[in-house]
Amino acid sequence: MHLPLKDNLPINKLASVFGSTSATYKFYWLIAIIELVEEGGLDIPKKKLFTRMISNSWYTINYFKISFGKQDNLQIAVNSIIKEDSNLSIDIKKTILELNLERTTNKSIINQLAHFDKNVPHWFLSPWFPKIKGETDTQQKNRIYDWSKSFSNETLYALHKDYISINPIWMDYLINNAKLLKDYCYWNLALFLQTRNPNVPDIPNKLIKPAIRSGLTKQTNEYWKIVFNELGAINCIFTDTKLYFDQKNYALDHFVPHAFVSHDLIWNLIPIEKKFNSSKSDNLPIFDKHFDKFFDLQEKAFEINKNYNAKNKYLEDYLTIFPDINSFEKQKFSNTIQPLITIANNNGFSFMKNI
Repeated sequence: MHLPLKDNLPINKLASVFGSTSATYKFYWLIAIIELVEEGGLDIPKKKLFTRMISNSWYTINYFKISFGKQDNLQIAVNSIIKEDSNLSIDIKKTILELNLERTTNKSIINQLAHFDKNVPHWFLSPWFPKIKGETDTQQKNRIYDWSKSFSNETLYALHKDYISINPIWMDYLINNAKLLKDYCYWNLALFLQTRNPNVPDIPNKLIKPAIRSGLTKQTNEYWKIVFNELGAINCIFTDTKLYFDQKNYALDHFVPHAFVSHDLIWNLIPIEKKFNSSKSDNLPIFDKHFDKFFDLQEKAFEINKNYNAKNKYLEDYLTIFPDINSFEKQKFSNTIQPLITIANNNGFSFMKNI
């Protein structure tokens, strides 16, 4: 993926920002700049940029539990902030999160935000101001601050103590290409995170919180309702409670949490007791304890739907596990589910307790 060129602008310097990256801050810093420029910013407070970096990474870290790296300061800050303020939930709206962070009087959170000022704003401009032979990091930092104030080397922005000023010659480019520039950032971010999470599925779709989570009404009515009609009742694999379609004492749930698999394929969905579902949250099932019952219910539901309507579109979901869906093999199902549970646990998802 390449950035659009523009006469008289050093696009090569902007493109080279991600050339040597060991942390996520560069991606989120540039995304924050673009978003705030879109909102009319020219002189942008650093604190506003830092809070935007936090809010843009919040859901990826807290809900999807993507690892940025043990030494990544952005992940450290997000993890610290959510522990410091119990009012900042995983699902908090982005605008409310930013408002809370900007107005906070919590010294620990203030320090976490201020910490980004030590490196982020000036090191991002390194392509415009490469190190001079014999120059220390501190000398380079001071030079970047001094030279950027006059927009030397057609730098993207000027650095001041508490804010940055966007170089006017870059404004049209940033605004007219905002979507493409953000896509460029997220594309590079996805590549960066995939190397640190090699076994985690669907990294690109875990970088932005969806506006609305897709419901499971169609899967319920077009697949599991047929199973209920055939069996009359289904036993919850976790609590052994009898579930009835008409009584609606069940909820369709992901066996391996949606927060990890990031899909609604039918082979990972089962009805479970509604009360239990509300407490289960995104905790993992215990494979040795729950898989056999899960598989038996899945196999039974598959056979019922196949006999009822062999062209049911949800049957095709099983092709991701079975090359031949006429052969519903337990071992192949196990070979798909068990690694997902193990990897999810390694990424920070907890197992269910007392079940």
